[in-house]
Amino acid sequence: MNPANNMMKDSYLLDPKITFLNHGSFGACPKPVFEEYQNWQRKLEEQPVKFMTEDVYHQLKIARDILGTFVGCDGDDLIFVPNSTTAVNTVIRSLNLSAGDQILSTDHEYGSLVRAWEWLTRNEQVEFIQREFPLPMTNHDEFVEHFWEGVTDKTRVIFLSQITSSTGLIFPVAGICKKAREAGILTIIDGAHVPGHIPLNIREMDPDIYTGACHKWLSAPKGTTFLYVRKDFQESIKPLIISWGAIIDPSPSPFIHENQYQGTRDPSPFLAVPAAIRFQGENDWELVKLRCCRLTRETRDRVYDIIHTAPICPNSEEWLGQMASVEIEVDDPEKLKNSLLEDYAIEIPVIAWKEKSLLRFSFNVYNEQRDADKLINALRELF
Repeated sequence: MNPANNMMKDSYLLDPKITFLNHGSFGACPKPVFEEYQNWQRKLEEQPVKFMTEDVYHQLKIARDILGTFVGCDGDDLIFVPNSTTAVNTVIRSLNLSAGDQILSTDHEYGSLVRAWEWLTRNEQVEFIQREFPLPMTNHDEFVEHFWEGVTDKTRVIFLSQITSSTGLIFPVAGICKKAREAGILTIIDGAHVPGHIPLNIREMDPDIYTGACHKWLSAPKGTTFLYVRKDFQESIKPLIISWGAIIDPSPSPFIHENQYQGTRDPSPFLAVPAAIRFQGENDWELVKLRCCRLTRETRDRVYDIIHTAPICPNSEEWLGQMASVEIEVDDPEKLKNSLLEDYAIEIPVIAWKEKSLLRFSFNVYNEQRDADKLINALRELF
C-alpha cells in the first residue's frame, strides 16, 4: 500500500471494513472538514441567539465568497441550499412560462428532478421534452448537434446535467450554453457531481442558472449545495419558503436575503465549505483527480473484459471523470448490489436505468488499486 494513500484513507471516517466505491452518491467527509463542521455547531450552541441573529450573515458571506472564487463566480450570485433538488425546485417554481412553452432536456437526467419538471407540466400546461440519447455516445460535437436539433421556436428553457447520475457521463454543457445564449433560451445546469470533480468556471460557461453539490466530490458535510443565478435573472427567483427575509437579513440583494433565510436551520454545513476547499488545496487535489480518473478508466476496461457488454462511451476524459457506469446483464440489480455489499463488503450502486442495469463505480483519494482489484475479483466470481 502506498503510505500516502494510507494516510489519506485514515483522514476519512469511512468504515475500514467496507471497500467504498460509491463516492458519487453522497460523498464522504474528511475528518478535518467534519471537525470544522462540528466547531461551527459548538459556536452556534455557545450563544445561539447572537449567532443566529447577527454572526451567521457575516459568516455566510465569507463562505459564499470563498466558494464563488472556487467555482468562478461572484459570491453574491449564489446562495446555499441543502441539495440540488431544492435548488432546481426553487427555479422551476419561479419560471414565468406560458401554455405550450417547451423545456428541452435529455433522457439521462436525475429522476427526482424529472419528477419536478413533470409536476410543472401538469400544473402549467408546458412541455418537458427529454430528447433521447441512445448509447453508446460518440463525441461532444455530435452531442451538441443532436441536442440542438431538438430546439424549436417553442423552446424557452434548457435543463441539462453536466455529469449525469445514472450513466456517469460528462456532457458538453458549455457548448449548449453558448448556443442558448445566442438564441435567448434560458439555461439551467445541474452540476451536482461537478465541484471538486472536474474543472468548473461558471463565468466562462455562462449559464443562467447552475447548481452544484458541495457534499459530493468537494466532500463538504451532507446537505450542502449552492444555487447560482445570473444577475439579470435574480429578481425572478421566488423563495420556496416565505420567511423573515429582508427584515432580518442584511445581505445585499433580495435574491440572497429572501432565499438565504427560510426559517431556523443549522447553517454549520454551509460554513464548513471553506474547510473542504482548503482540504483539497492542501492535498494536491489535481494530482488526486488525475490518479483517480486513470484508475476509473483502467477499471472500466477490466470490468468490460469480464461482463462483455458494449461500452456506453469512449474511454476518454472527454466523457469520464472519477466515476463510470457500465451496462451489466442482470435481471435484479438490487440483488447484485446487496450481494456485493453483504458477500464482498463492496459498497457500489447497481442502477436500474430505462431497460438496462448499470454498475457505477467511483474512485476518490481514499481508494487505491487493491480496491479496484477487489471489485474485479468479485465480478469474476459472480460472472
